Amino acid sequence: MGTIKQNFANNVETGGTFDAQDLTGTIPAANIANSSLSDITTVPPTATGGDLIQSVASDPPAPDFGDIWYNSTEQKIKLKTLGTGSWATGGNLNTGRRAMGGAGIQTAALGFGGWEFLPSPPYSLFHTLTESYDGTSWTEITDINNARGFAGSGGTQTSALLFGGYNGSDLGNTESWNGSAWTEVNDLNTSRRALGGGGTTTSALAFGGSAAPKQQTETWNGTSWTEVNDLNTGRQGLAGFGIATSAIAATGEIPPRTNAAESWNGTSWTTVSNTNRTGDGAGAVGTNNTAGLIFGGFDGGPADARTNITESWNGTSWTEEADLSGIGYHYQAGAGNATAAISFGGEGPANQMRTGTEEWTVATPNQSIQGS
Repeated sequence: MGTIKQNFANNVETGGTFDAQDLTGTIPAANIANSSLSDITTVPPTATGGDLIQSVASDPPAPDFGDIWYNSTEQKIKLKTLGTGSWATGGNLNTGRRAMGGAGIQTAALGFGGWEFLPSPPYSLFHTLTESYDGTSWTEITDINNARGFAGSGGTQTSALLFGGYNGSDLGNTESWNGSAWTEVNDLNTSRRALGGGGTTTSALAFGGSAAPKQQTETWNGTSWTEVNDLNTGRQGLAGFGIATSAIAATGEIPPRTNAAESWNGTSWTTVSNTNRTGDGAGAVGTNNTAGLIFGGFDGGPADARTNITESWNGTSWTEEADLSGIGYHYQAGAGNATAAISFGGEGPANQMRTGTEEWTVATPNQSIQGS
């Protein structure tokens, strides 16, 4: 703790906390470290003349996560924090299927392609269907050019990318969406299915996949794919999210199934903390290697049991969150980010094709910073 002027000496309590009940004058911010303050009635300016913390009579109507302010009416310093997340039921897809591509945000998403089990020959149907979600319901729009499931994807509702996949053979085909039509563009260098990926139509990342579990990573520059540094552990059915310069690859099947996770910094992959559960075929959303969500998929058991477990990533560790409702599904698609996302489609037990959508929301309450 820095030097405190003599006229404040009586305000220093046992353990180094600071009592501001009869505070007069000011203490430069640089002179206080790790302090605990109570009963603040005014917030002094900093030495440079700007407000140390914004003083307002009532809480801001729509603060951003991480914002701090002083509520002069309540006489409290307050912080916008992350609360508890939960899943809620959304609108149903028009056609249930698994292993779709997904793009967009919770209230403006796309789901495209996918695989559907049929009860009679040919048993497998690979789809070209594209559906658009407005936060309430799904609407069928322009089909992709090449039917497939198990592809990588990224982007927004009006600008999306689809790459790789499977339609009886592993594919390298890439398609770009401009909001009204899909256009075939340059293929991946390595054809594969059940891969991870993310990004935009001008900058994307593809990694892992199968047939034999692959380590290859490729970046997209809006025109072509370039091979870059491999994953440390090749795997298929992995949960992947992020952008071309910042991504996470988690779980998957080597075989066996794994809980391993790796972080991409734009140049190379680094092993990070394992997920709490082992499995593959999970849905995944996230904006970079510091924040994301994985959900559903197979668990690590030998009977291909589905799970409804949800885990969040904060850049350092994985935390189990509220479960998806009902039975578990694998190869769900997702769109959004760690605080506002959707899960849709997937396959349940007995080849049940899921039409359902669930919406993930994390509350961001205003918390008081308590003194001691």
